[in-house]
Amino acid sequence: MYQLIDGKKIAGQIKEQIAGEVKKIKQQGGKIPHLAVILVGKDGASETYVAHKEKACHQVGIHFTLIRFEDNVSQNELLNKINEINNNENIDGMIVQLPLPKQIDEQKVIESIDPEKDVDGFHPVNVGRMVIGIPAYISATPAGIMELIKHYNIDTQGKSCVVIGRSNIVGKPMSILMMQKKALGNATVTVCHSRTKNIKELTLKADIIIAALGQAQFLTADMVKEGAVVIDVGTTRVKSDKTKSGWKLLGDVKFDEVAPKCSYITPVPGGVGPMTIVSLLKNTLLAAQKKIYN
Repeated sequence: MYQLIDGKKIAGQIKEQIAGEVKKIKQQGGKIPHLAVILVGKDGASETYVAHKEKACHQVGIHFTLIRFEDNVSQNELLNKINEINNNENIDGMIVQLPLPKQIDEQKVIESIDPEKDVDGFHPVNVGRMVIGIPAYISATPAGIMELIKHYNIDTQGKSCVVIGRSNIVGKPMSILMMQKKALGNATVTVCHSRTKNIKELTLKADIIIAALGQAQFLTADMVKEGAVVIDVGTTRVKSDKTKSGWKLLGDVKFDEVAPKCSYITPVPGGVGPMTIVSLLKNTLLAAQKKIYN
């Protein structure tokens, strides 16, 4: 019988811890952590993500500032605003919500954020620090997954881990964290992607599978061995006449058929998603406490 990895529950516990820390800072007359989010345009998914981030900040007592731009904003205008926030001592962490409109160079935007305020962990300096295993802001989804693995005491030492997907946001950092020479890590990691010819052959040997390719229900029961740990990062919106909103979220894993073979599995929604936001709050708190770059 599999055990469900309850991201919602763990995220709630971590939120309480963060709220306690923020309360303590307040009582001691310290500076309340402050997150600024830049949102360009009116992309539906981005609006939802930002609303979730704002709500979570309010729940734990972190100050939140939303800066909006129309989707025809020039790159210079955006970079000027980022520079302004970089120099604003009142703001500890900054996020530019992705994706950005075509006229904006995303990489240039990421690189213009001060690494000490880069709570998304996308800046090359933070990525580089993570790779060599020194303190860094780690991007929120991989950090959240590591937290779930830790909480459920899932043994990663010497295990075979397959990461499906090679994005800069999840796949690549996930593979690096799982192979780090640390108690939470030390796995033998294989990264699969759209050009991998024998994915099924590789996943069938895996003790841990992290599915992060954004293809609904890609991982099926015949690709998973008995007792595997399966972490589903996928969130694909599909139309549904059974929900009030008219759509539902599907993961990269065909849950109903894969779950019975697993020792541990994350659901979608309620698995990795809530942990992503909590990791962001955690990074903002660390930024305010100057704990990464000191």
